Amino acid sequence: MEITSVYPAVTVIIFDKEGRILLQKRKDVGLWGLPSGHVEPGETVEQAAKREVFEETGLHIEIEKLIGVYSDPSSQVFYYPDGRVVHFITTYFSARIAGGKLHIDLNESLEVGFFSPQALPSNLLNMHPCWLSDALSDTERGYIR
Repeated sequence: MEITSVYPAVTVIIFDKEGRILLQKRKDVGLWGLPSGHVEPGETVEQAAKREVFEETGLHIEIEKLIGVYSDPSSQVFYYPDGRVVHFITTYFSARIAGGKLHIDLNESLEVGFFSPQALPSNLLNMHPCWLSDALSDTERGYIR
């Protein structure tokens, strides 16, 4: 299938106090993944990350560090059920919870919850295992993939 568009995107990994990772089960494809979304016109990637996390989970966050920037079509092309094929250029951050109350946005998510890094759901979006590995590594410099 031909790529129909390219979008700037953000993804955020958020750990709770027990070291568990926040994931959402996406309504559009039925798979688990990190909170993520598009950068809107006039918005910085940091603003987009904070907005997307709040919209999808009800949580306010503070960005802690850049994990990396991901653009490789082999992992960044997403096939939507409606036929769209989108190549995402994703800026990936780690963040901490600064407030809010966890909830499900029923327009975008089927479920949200925290998972131990050793007990993640098996039905993850295809790019998320790499993203999770990068966030859990001891590397201080950001990844470019």
